[in-house]
Amino acid sequence: MPATDGMNCAPPKLSLRARAYENFRQQILKANVVPGQFVSQRELTQLLDMPLGAVRELIPRLEAEGLLRTVPQRGLQIAHVDLSLIHNAFQLRGMLEREAALHFVKTVSDVDLQSIEQSHLAIVNSAQTGQITDELLAEATSVDWGLHDLMIDTMGNELISQTYRINSLRVRLIHLERSTLSAEILLPAMQEHLNLIAALKARDAALVAQHLAFHIHSAHQRILGQDRRVQVEQTDKHLNLHFSSNLQTEFS
Repeated sequence: MPATDGMNCAPPKLSLRARAYENFRQQILKANVVPGQFVSQRELTQLLDMPLGAVRELIPRLEAEGLLRTVPQRGLQIAHVDLSLIHNAFQLRGMLEREAALHFVKTVSDVDLQSIEQSHLAIVNSAQTGQITDELLAEATSVDWGLHDLMIDTMGNELISQTYRINSLRVRLIHLERSTLSAEILLPAMQEHLNLIAALKARDAALVAQHLAFHIHSAHQRILGQDRRVQVEQTDKHLNLHFSSNLQTEFS
């Protein structure tokens, strides 16, 4: 008896190019590559476990997405994080996720929201009653990004999801360079999510938009906070040197 449509069908295989891209994405998510790092084509083939031809086809796509650039005489460089990239990536993130959240609040089921809330509360309970381990931080990161990814994908717009995924890789690189989910950040970030979830459960679109904007703004500021600390240290060092120089001049 012949198999009916949709039965006994193996999932479609990804092309070599698509597999190479997915492998590159995983290297970023696992922090196996870092912003500004230089790699050769041969090193990239080993890192991605892909043939050289697939990697060569992948490189133009990564360059077009701003995730990689070719530097003459030096090789391939993973995207370097600077203030322009940070501001642009977070601005795009805010625009995409706001529209997604406004759609999500109307379509997500109460059952799904309950499950999402419980996964967050489990993280908070573990953090408050035990040691905040690297494993817990990894789980919290997965739960955190999982909600954002779900809101985007619920829109059912492949172009938006693709644009978001590319930008999320930029944001991940920024976090690798500037700030990661740490023991100090864990509970405030989870609370921001719980506030967003409460607004979703109340089906209050305005409050959802408000809490989402606050969460993204807070993440943005946490990233920039490290820059400001560096600037303060540099300013203090400059002032100390200037003050010392003035004292030497005055008493010489």
